[in-house]
Amino acid sequence: AKDAQMMDDANKDIYSPIEGEAVELTEVPDQVFSEKMMGDGVAIKPTSGTVRAPFDGEVVTDFPTKHALGLTNEGGLELLVHFGLDTVNLKGEGFDLKVAAGDKIKKGDVLMEVDLDYIRENAKSDITPIIITGPAGTEIAARELGSVTNDDVVINIK
Repeated sequence: AKDAQMMDDANKDIYSPIEGEAVELTEVPDQVFSEKMMGDGVAIKPTSGTVRAPFDGEVVTDFPTKHALGLTNEGGLELLVHFGLDTVNLKGEGFDLKVAAGDKIKKGDVLMEVDLDYIRENAKSDITPIIITGPAGTEIAARELGSVTNDDVVINIK
């Protein structure tokens, strides 16, 4: 039973997929995210273009435009990493996706490399919402704001 409990706790931690500064979603200059229409979470102002797995799990959605990834952890938590704002319009330019839907991932695995300079020049913003998209009713217990790396838990689930 202890192992099951440990596994459960492990699935409550979402590590930062990107190095940078974690801020409240309300700071994202896009209502879809700032008003939490897609779900709750945090946003990261990236200082690095490397996107890493925030937990052990699986890639459930990759987009042809490569700007976002849908991930799920072993506990069934669904997470959307949406790199930058209006980045869908870049049609994949500046993004080098290292994974595809169906791939198993381990925390820290490199999922994507992003050309930050290109994004900053060509997109509305490089701020990256990290959104919990499911299951419905998932509540956040804590958010870590400020400077974060992939070794920092940015969201803890109740």
